[in-house]
Amino acid sequence: MNALLADRGADAGTAAILKLAVMAVGGQGGGVLTSWIETLARAEGYACQATSVAGVAQRTGSTIYYVEMTPASDEQPVFALAPSGGDVDVLIASEMMEVGRAIMRGFVTPDRTTLIGSTHRALAVSEKMVPGDGMANADEVRAAAEIAAKHLILAQMDALAVEQGSVISASLFGALAGSGALPFERRAFENAIRAAGKGVDASLRAFNAGFDAATRGVEPAKVKQASARREIVGSENQLSDWHRLRGRIARLPDGVQPMADAGLAKVVDYQGIAYGTQYLDRLEQITSRDSAAHDWQLTRAAAKYTANAMCYDDIIRVADLKTRAPRIERIKAEMNAGEVMQLTEYFHPRAEEITGLMPAKLGARLDANPKARARLGRLFAKGRRLRTDRLPAFLMLYFLGGLKGYRLKTHRHAIEVAHLENWLEQALEPLTDNYALSVELLKNRRVIKGYSDTHTRGLGKFDKLMAATAMLRSREDGAEWMARLREAALQDQDGKALDGALETVKSFA
Repeated sequence: MNALLADRGADAGTAAILKLAVMAVGGQGGGVLTSWIETLARAEGYACQATSVAGVAQRTGSTIYYVEMTPASDEQPVFALAPSGGDVDVLIASEMMEVGRAIMRGFVTPDRTTLIGSTHRALAVSEKMVPGDGMANADEVRAAAEIAAKHLILAQMDALAVEQGSVISASLFGALAGSGALPFERRAFENAIRAAGKGVDASLRAFNAGFDAATRGVEPAKVKQASARREIVGSENQLSDWHRLRGRIARLPDGVQPMADAGLAKVVDYQGIAYGTQYLDRLEQITSRDSAAHDWQLTRAAAKYTANAMCYDDIIRVADLKTRAPRIERIKAEMNAGEVMQLTEYFHPRAEEITGLMPAKLGARLDANPKARARLGRLFAKGRRLRTDRLPAFLMLYFLGGLKGYRLKTHRHAIEVAHLENWLEQALEPLTDNYALSVELLKNRRVIKGYSDTHTRGLGKFDKLMAATAMLRSREDGAEWMARLREAALQDQDGKALDGALETVKSFA
């Protein structure tokens, strides 16, 4: 500790105060970690104060916990309530972008700060909102951390904890002990966990894993990847039909089979064997127009995006996914909730979702009537919160999710099938003279996703992309420009980047 105080070069009145900041996302146990640190300090004869400052919505509940401690004496110390830039001895970050945020705020400095962070990602709202891949670059954060910190400890702390049946707070506490940044023995840290009296054994195992990561660079064992294909269950006749469909995939080109296999499993899970037959019928028609000379690029793109188009998100799909047992178990595991959990689902249906759920002719008639749509909007377009941990709300969603057989008779299904057929026709039209452009037109389906407003925005961008075909079809670099337009469409929700890219195309087309 004396060496630490000498490095700090502070005046005698504040030099003995150790300052720790913990930056954690909601549900990761930042409060528990702070409580352990506080318990540790007091047990070792230190005066200590812990505070917390809630973060903003963009970090989905991120909170800064702040601890100051100093050896107890006759004089009453005066502690700060929040960390200041350039004045933090230990910074603990529960996720990689929290590491970056700590550096940006100046909490990490090369003259004094020990930085302990987990390399896993918990995506921020701003990353999730991007229509394409909005993930921030973790490698850039690591490079900045290596420059900014005096002592850096980065490891997959979340996986280390999960391996031991615990949560990340325990492995981070172990890394803190292993860092040597605090003047306490390892046993004192372990005693702080025991004093809490909850989940002690699992927490100590995760603590040991974090300690080893800090002292010996031990990383978690490689997690076994689950099979991407869902288990298909059903009657003997249904399983016989399923194996028959799998046999049709075996007759497709080798390079196409993995994507077609995944697409078939998705479509069958979505609607059933007959729907899977329709998927393979469409795919085989496209394969007949493709060739090995082009490495079957067209068929591979069709295998992926046709399956996505056939598995559109509607009320039935959303209700089905929200009531599946694996989802409930996953939420319990992520929240460490055990058997007691309150689960609230939020719904905000629009008139289009209501008419889409109606029989095709009735839904089309109401959809074309502005007054009827306005009435439906007033009746249904209100935010609703449903407690699906309670039987009435759960049964309502379970019933809706079970309407798969009815889905094929709905107005929404009629719309989706017409859109799918039109898309495939437009995409294959340039095939004879511009193969690469046809491949890119199939890939344009990527911009359509989600439901409600998200789906509507995606459709608008999709229509703009497909309309640009006329300007690009005769150009040798038409496929390249279509790919650039699609990437622009995926950059923002409002489509401003796409509009700008389209103006560029118009300028030379």
